[in-house]
Amino acid sequence: MEKGIPITGHTQLIGLIATPIRHSMSPAMHNAAFDQLGLDYVYTVFEVGKDELEAAVKGLKALGVRGWNVSMPNKSAIIPYLDEISEASRLCDSVNTVINDDGHLTGTVTDGIGWVRAMHTQGVDIRGKKMVLLGAGGAATAIMVQGAIDGLREIDVFNRDDEFFKRGMRQTRLVNEETGCHVTMHHLEDHQMLHQKIMDADILVNATSAGMKPQDDICLVQDEDLHDGLTVFDAVYNPQETLLLKKAKAANCKVIGGIHMMLYQGAESFKLWTGQDMPIEEVKKALNL
Repeated sequence: MEKGIPITGHTQLIGLIATPIRHSMSPAMHNAAFDQLGLDYVYTVFEVGKDELEAAVKGLKALGVRGWNVSMPNKSAIIPYLDEISEASRLCDSVNTVINDDGHLTGTVTDGIGWVRAMHTQGVDIRGKKMVLLGAGGAATAIMVQGAIDGLREIDVFNRDDEFFKRGMRQTRLVNEETGCHVTMHHLEDHQMLHQKIMDADILVNATSAGMKPQDDICLVQDEDLHDGLTVFDAVYNPQETLLLKKAKAANCKVIGGIHMMLYQGAESFKLWTGQDMPIEEVKKALNL
């Protein structure tokens, strides 16, 4: 098909179910890739929360939608409505990508792969390193799992004392049992422990919504927690330079924005749906990144 050809009766639909989600860059990214490769697909978003999730999955399946991404608050909640999940999703208790093969729904998680690829493309080798991870939700757990599989030596996870903390305890036990990485859960409210662990870490990752618009004035660490030689990654990509990254840059840390992870996790999903590699460089140009 030629670039810019109108949607037809043969166009295949791919989407994203989450809430809130209207801010997402995923439609622009995937539609730019479809256009570059001449693929007759279109990607859009649907505001879907837990209350609407079961009906939404049944509807997408009934309509023959090729696949969809999943974001908060649905990453774990969607699992009971799928036919099977990948090993990575089992370890994470999280799904961010669903593939619909003639009504058979398979869930997997590409966030962790996207994070590892983002780190690698920015010149960071995670093997043998110590990492502090802020958050225990879907994206955080995917980063933890893939980081452990790909060679991190030690991970200290900090999260508020909420439902995600209890879930995080279960997931860290699995990772400790099934990988060579040592993972420990801590309460985010323990500021002294957080400071101590960051000072001893090679990598700091924020995988919470802190710093995301409209919470862009929030940062979970203090200036004195950051040190020269630390790599700081923020999974938030809107804004592209969060308050955490500004503080880290001022402390002479290496900084990596969430836009890189967003691109590479999207590329993994793209290939699962289409069988083709996403043209990353062309997509970056199309999005002015």
